[in-house]
Amino acid sequence: MKQPIFRKYKILLLIISGVVSALPLVIDELGFVQWLSIVPMALVLVDISKDGESKLRRIYLLGLLFFESYFLVVFHWFLSMYPLEFTGISKPAAIVVVAVAWIGLSMLESVVYALVFVAFALISRSKLMQREIVWSFIVPTVAAALWTVFEWIQTLFWWGVPWGRLCLGQTNAPLLLGSASVFGSYFVTFIIVLVNFLFACAILSKGMREKIYVACALGAFCLNLTIGLVVTATNKEVDRTLRVAAIQGNNPNSEGWTDQSFEKVMDTHERLTKKAANDGAELVLWSETAFPYTFHKTPDLSDRVSLLAQQTGVTILVSAFTESGDGDKLYVSLIEVKPDGTFGEVEYSKQRLVPFGEFVPMRELVVMLIPPLAELKTLENDLVAGSESTVLPTDVARIGAGICYDSIFEEEMRGAVSNGAELLVISTNDSWFGDSAALRMHNSQSVLRSIELGRYVVRSANTGISSIIAPNGRILQSLPPSVDGYVIDDVHLNTHNTLYALIGNAFVYVCLAFLVSLIIADIIKNVISIRADRKR
Repeated sequence: MKQPIFRKYKILLLIISGVVSALPLVIDELGFVQWLSIVPMALVLVDISKDGESKLRRIYLLGLLFFESYFLVVFHWFLSMYPLEFTGISKPAAIVVVAVAWIGLSMLESVVYALVFVAFALISRSKLMQREIVWSFIVPTVAAALWTVFEWIQTLFWWGVPWGRLCLGQTNAPLLLGSASVFGSYFVTFIIVLVNFLFACAILSKGMREKIYVACALGAFCLNLTIGLVVTATNKEVDRTLRVAAIQGNNPNSEGWTDQSFEKVMDTHERLTKKAANDGAELVLWSETAFPYTFHKTPDLSDRVSLLAQQTGVTILVSAFTESGDGDKLYVSLIEVKPDGTFGEVEYSKQRLVPFGEFVPMRELVVMLIPPLAELKTLENDLVAGSESTVLPTDVARIGAGICYDSIFEEEMRGAVSNGAELLVISTNDSWFGDSAALRMHNSQSVLRSIELGRYVVRSANTGISSIIAPNGRILQSLPPSVDGYVIDDVHLNTHNTLYALIGNAFVYVCLAFLVSLIIADIIKNVISIRADRKR
């Protein structure tokens, strides 16, 4: 294989590659660049992995550089949250919090992802890969499998924030995400990384092997596109429809909360709900904690919503705080208010809480090291997470719910579909993001969920973006940020399951099994080699 001619520019290549690969997540029109943007990183990684003189520590630091560049772009929107007026902390403290959140979270994600570089180098240098023909045709798959597995790992722990999934850069091209309904969104990430590494190997090769790499890269891209086309062409929807509306009250947290605020916000929601009902809405969704009260202990809220439901004759889904039976646990929940004014017996409680926003992990350590970060939490006491993907058995449909942070974790929403949800609703409060790119980035997560699970998604966001999304990922209706109003449309109450809804993240497990099998095969090869040496 030819040596890269830009070896001395590897630092610059890694930074550029990381930044450009993240840009499509921020600017969705740039999604096409991801199919080539990782090539510079791949050139560097393949080169240093083949170079036995490069120490693993150095390789890890290079991985840290690439992924830190990537995540600094992904999480750049933290800057727009300054001065964090809704928390009540001082401006100097807000500077510390924003800096720690932006740089610290990027680093936290990067220290894990950088292990992709180390693992890739170790596998590339294993005895199993000593034969050139084996190394050449397995190494791109190894890279894609490693990235996929580490992307999935970020969903397993509280510190993992799968906000920066590579495949999210493709939400402007739903056909390229269609395969997510078959193998999950991780499959799209796998294909993107695979294509980039195949092109990188083509650059580092010559003759027939170069052409084979290019052909394989184009073949992988076409395979993913073909799956998307087939899924779209064969998608069938049930005849049963429901007219739904999502209210966007546009009451930012920065304005604070008073008795006057309650009347203002309630008047807005009543007005918009009545207008939506006049437009034929049968189900109306309100945003996450549009009213920051304990629902069943606040008659001014519960009675007003009950009366509104009776006046309009629609089912209203309200997000508010609820308490456990003994009152020692506080949840963020979605509550059904029926057209007759009664409340549904089943409520959904948010399963994924926002670290430092709704609870403080490792509180004692955080208070000791970064006190302002502990003050960022907007509630006096930590919230408690719900334990299951509850389906709301309303009179109009079986509804699977997600609240805010839930929507970026596929298993929570998949659990609702497995439990019989015909429609997915997401109630969120994104006013913390101001008017930053984070609003669109969060909405893109709902696009992934709709494709993966073959369900319409109705999304109500306090200050935007509220939207209604079809199962093919097409946004049917959306409302821009910082305006009040509502989105409304007819949605199909689908009951069939996509393959992904049935098998879940099986593709990730295949990738993991592939990597483990390589490690086991290398161990066996080493054992055989040692025994052979002893016999000599």
